[in-house]
Order: sequence, then structure tokens, then C-alpha cells
Amino acid sequence: MSDARFTGTERYVATPDLMTAVNAAVTLARPLLIKGEPGTGKTQLAEEIANSLARPIYEWHIKSTSKASQGLYEYDAVSRLRDSQLGEEKVRDIRNYIVKGRLWEAFESDVQPVLLIDEIDKADIEFPNDLLRELDRMEFWVHETRELVKARHRPIIVITSNNEKELPDAFLRRCFFHYIRFPDAETMEKIVRVHFPGLKKELLAEALRAFFDVRETPGLKKKPSTSELLDWIKLLVAEDVPPEALRSDDPRKTIPVLHGALLKNEQDVHLFEQLVFLNRRAGR
Repeated sequence: MSDARFTGTERYVATPDLMTAVNAAVTLARPLLIKGEPGTGKTQLAEEIANSLARPIYEWHIKSTSKASQGLYEYDAVSRLRDSQLGEEKVRDIRNYIVKGRLWEAFESDVQPVLLIDEIDKADIEFPNDLLRELDRMEFWVHETRELVKARHRPIIVITSNNEKELPDAFLRRCFFHYIRFPDAETMEKIVRVHFPGLKKELLAEALRAFFDVRETPGLKKKPSTSELLDWIKLLVAEDVPPEALRSDDPRKTIPVLHGALLKNEQDVHLFEQLVFLNRRAGR
């Protein structure tokens, strides 16, 4: 068990309940399962834990085609066959064709590492169950070389999920769970200040008001995330957009300036265009 304590970093605003969740998972030596809207900093959390505690990080980004075994190792039989046809000397040692996965690399770390398993819900439903034994026992068997690989130090494991599919109960029982709620206005202001310390107070206030107005629009298919807000503010600063351009006192100005940073599909843009039309007609 590690005695390290996570208290956030200068560039990552962690709420008290999030810090408690991280430290609880470390104390229990269990994977920390993080859920939340896309763009709420789930992946970055693992990076900031590693930075805060001065630990190496190993990142395993899951795809729909990912298999649990790939996190352990892969046997490159094709390269071995090709080398045997070419008469290569190294073909005699099968270890030359074992490609270590991110779990194996983390297990070999000289100090306790952080292991990120990112977007686990993208993979097949059996993917989490296939990792149960390895995450429990911190060891696995390499069949080709007949050796047992054991973790030198139990990694701090952060697993993220976007709720694309339900995770198995057996897997959930082994995790400490935390849901990152979307930041409120006060927390969001702190986050923006971290990235834009010199941002004028009036522009920040108007940008946050407009941003939350967009998020609260009924019928929106995809609500803009924290990362999209930061992109939008970066554009506002680059284009020197004045705060008054963001005010919605005039109902005919419903669509935010540079809205392409916030609205990411045609349905939502069309929704706002309809609102503009309805507001104009009502204002006649």
C-alpha cells in the first residue's frame, strides 16, 4: 500500500470528493473507476496523479478491437516465421518475439507507477472480466516462455469509462468508483483561470454565462464540454472578441459567436437557428 496523497496540481482543479476518491483507491489498493461526461478530465486525471506523486505513467488507450491479452503481451509469430525463412540467428530465442504490453511494462517499474486503462467501455463486454485475475493477483503467465511475471509494485490503476456500455458486476466489485460531475460555475471559473490566468474578468463572466446557457438549452444533442469551453475561450482571446459580443440581451443573437467550438453537429446548430427564427418572430 502506498502512503502517497493526491491533492491536485497547479494545472488540474480537483474537487475535494475527487481527491478523496483517488486517495481511497490508493489506500484500498483497488483500481479507481472514473466515469463522467466526455471532456471532464478523466484521462488527464491519471496524468496529474502521476505528476503530483512523481511517478511514471503507463497509458493503455482502449479501442473497439482491443483484447485484454494485448495489455499483457503479444507473440509476434509472423516476424518469427519471416526471420526463420531468412535464417536469422535470433529466431532460436522465442523471447525476441514477445512484445510487452502496458501492464507488463507497469509491472516491471522500479517504483510504483500509475497505470491508465482509458475508455474501457469501448472494448468487448468480456474485456474487463478477462483482466480480473491479473488486476487481483498482480501477476500473469507467459505461455510461450513458461514464466510468471509479477508486479514489483502494485500500480495505482485509473480506469475511465464514458458509459457506452455497462461493465460486469464482478469487475465493478473490485473497483473504487467515482463519477466526475460536470463542474459548477465556480469550479469552472477556477479551471479556466488555470489555463488563462490573464483573462479579463468581464470576458470570463460573459463567456461562462453564454456557455452554461448553451448547455442548458432544451433538446441539445451534445452538450459542450470543459475542453470545448477552453477551445472557445482561446478563440475569443485570439480574435479579440469583446465581452459585449457575448451578451444575449437581443433575442435575435441566440447563436454564440464562433459557435463551431461549442456545437459539434448539424442538429444542434439547426436547433439554435430555429431558436433565432422563433425569437425574431416573437420580437416583431
